[in-house]
Amino acid sequence: MTQAISEGVIFDILRQGLWIAVTISAPMLITALVAGVTVGLFQALTSVQEMTLTFVPKVGAMLLIFWVSMSFMTSTLVTFFTDGIIPLIEGN
Repeated sequence: MTQAISEGVIFDILRQGLWIAVTISAPMLITALVAGVTVGLFQALTSVQEMTLTFVPKVGAMLLIFWVSMSFMTSTLVTFFTDGIIPLIEGN
């Protein structure tokens, strides 16, 4: 027999999913912010206005942080699915 999932459970899982999305994306967003401010400050101090100068370091720093924090992101998502989503699908 299938049991109905209440609205409270759905809202709780949605809240947890949104919080995990914020937690996972925070390192890359903070890195992009710091790299952007640093390059912007460098451009303002040297009067160099090259568009690729802002893009390349930011993407490079974000790729580096993504590579470093990939295991944290993966383990967080796996834990969320195994503890939260899969039991709801199975009906436990």
